[in-house]
Amino acid sequence: MRAALIQLNVTDDPAANLAAVQGFIRQAVEAGAGFVLTPEMTNCLSSSRDHQRAIFRREEEDETLAALRDTAREHGIWLLIGSLGLLTQDGDGRFANRSFLIAPDGAIAARYDKIHMFDVNVSETEVYRESAAYRPGAQAVLADAGWARIGLTVCYDLRFPQLYRRLAQGGAQVITIPAAFNHITGAAHWETLVRARAIETGCFVLAPAQTGFHAEAHGKGRRTHGHSLAVAPWGEILADAGTEPGVTLVELDLTQVDKARNRVPSLSHDREFTGP
Repeated sequence: MRAALIQLNVTDDPAANLAAVQGFIRQAVEAGAGFVLTPEMTNCLSSSRDHQRAIFRREEEDETLAALRDTAREHGIWLLIGSLGLLTQDGDGRFANRSFLIAPDGAIAARYDKIHMFDVNVSETEVYRESAAYRPGAQAVLADAGWARIGLTVCYDLRFPQLYRRLAQGGAQVITIPAAFNHITGAAHWETLVRARAIETGCFVLAPAQTGFHAEAHGKGRRTHGHSLAVAPWGEILADAGTEPGVTLVELDLTQVDKARNRVPSLSHDREFTGP
């Protein structure tokens, strides 16, 4: 399978972001990709909660989701919409950060709500409280696409290896990590963590990312790390997209999954232990 990682520099304008995504999808399809992946928050990056409330929609009403389902159907591809910010019916008004796997007929094959919320003090001027605006998911998701079993995760999930081990032991061959990774933590940890998750699980890890400074009409903007990565089950970096928006292609040979796991079968070596 030829996969394509789409690296984006979205703004807080969903319509403009959608046009950019669709253009990159066309490029990917023309290059022979059958599985195309977009980053976290494909529809909008915004630091303004008021703006998010104004432009986010419920899943059944979201224009980006509807359009990208049509795009997947038009081109007959598997499409991972890394995630969309969506309204929910939660009483506290928090949003969902939801990833979608779209089948070639445009159907939603799987949906996953990001479990781990990015509540961190990166520096004195870089403070994030994702859980104040987004409610965490509680369900790990593994989808059977026919050509591969795909585990869905999002961004900050990357720091919680128990989720990836559970997906791999459940049968995942490919794990997706769409991200809008902070530029400071990304420079320090992104590549190491993505490679570690691939090595630990014996999976292909596909991590499409946001990149650069994200201008906002209704907020201060933010910066993301870029460097969308594709990593093989043995830990080799197959592709690194650098810091420019665009399309990065990679070939997935799923026989490499069994090969890596047979060499180091650690997924079957769990032991019970006590303490601390």
